[in-house]
Amino acid sequence: MQADDFKREYQVVKDYSVYYTDAIVMQSDDKLTITEKESEWVGWVWCTNERHNKSGWVPEKYVERQGDKATALVDYDAKELAARVGEALTATLEMCGWVWCKNQQGESGWVPLDHLEQKG
Repeated sequence: MQADDFKREYQVVKDYSVYYTDAIVMQSDDKLTITEKESEWVGWVWCTNERHNKSGWVPEKYVERQGDKATALVDYDAKELAARVGEALTATLEMCGWVWCKNQQGESGWVPLDHLEQKG
């Protein structure tokens, strides 16, 4: 799920609390069901992993869609990361307004880009 050539340092400028505590996880070739659900974030689809029966937002480009069914194209984890103002994060992936970050304690997850400011 990470891009080897992408690494950016951020500082949290707005607190972020985890909204979905039981995040969807998928492996390549997992079968998914897509539900039409409105989101302020363009490029994301609401999916349910049929193997785990967990739902969550998945980048649209990570699935091959056939109507309301889909197949996972990559391994993916929708885990969110709580972040506090002033905290330093290292991002290794940016996707449709969100970044996959690691904090100083070694925890990783998604944080909205509009809660962060790039350092340097």
